[in-house]
Amino acid sequence: MKKTLRFILQLEICVLLFASCHTVPIIGRKQVNFYPEAEVMLMSKQQYSEFLKSHTVLRGTPADSMVQRVSRNLSAAVVRFFLENKLKDSISDFKWEYNLIESKEINAWCMPGGKIVVYTGILPVTKDETGLATVLAHEIAHAIARHGNERMSQQLAVQLGGVALNVALSKKEAETRQIFDQAYGIGSTLGVLLPFSRKHETEADKLGLIFMAMAGYDPNGAINFWNRMKLLSKDAPPPFLSTHPSDEQRIKDIQNYIPTALKYFKKR
Repeated sequence: MKKTLRFILQLEICVLLFASCHTVPIIGRKQVNFYPEAEVMLMSKQQYSEFLKSHTVLRGTPADSMVQRVSRNLSAAVVRFFLENKLKDSISDFKWEYNLIESKEINAWCMPGGKIVVYTGILPVTKDETGLATVLAHEIAHAIARHGNERMSQQLAVQLGGVALNVALSKKEAETRQIFDQAYGIGSTLGVLLPFSRKHETEADKLGLIFMAMAGYDPNGAINFWNRMKLLSKDAPPPFLSTHPSDEQRIKDIQNYIPTALKYFKKR
């Protein structure tokens, strides 16, 4: 009897894993995402709205105009890229939004569906449009690659030991929301953020360089931004660096991938 129950449980887990298997666009890596994209998109929309209500959103300032301009250029490049590669369905659920909030925190992020937030505190580090494009293209790449969903799934698997995932997904709404907050970094005060793995960071760097190049921003500028971030990590690292470590290996990897990204580069 125990063997039968064990077999049934293993079979259910295998079916769930198979149904949850996805492929990272362009990169081609297989990933397991337990959470349905429709559910993730709904949580993203709700959390984004709640976040904006609790923060000061800047409108009509020169900085806001820059954020809007760079974000539009990047989102247009992403759409064009996926259309050209016949992968339109990969971003069919994206409803882009771009907002600049008043905060000294050095941070920026893109939630599922293209929900972007830039903190004023990161602008002195980005310095110009190319620096800002580096950050946003990288964050958009995380969203495109569904890294947040993957981190949520990994966290859930760790918490439950890989058992009864179907039950957990359907019954633990509060826990799901907490994991979502941690995975997407919605306010560092909500708890310990789940760091991106080196694999996720490398994928986001590669995709981000292509996106910024297609949007007309020189990918060589990414090196300058990450060097500035590396200097910040010496003292009290900002929240952005807690999930996006900047080190020599990362910068070296970016340098090695720039020639590929330059193939997509067209000056604006």
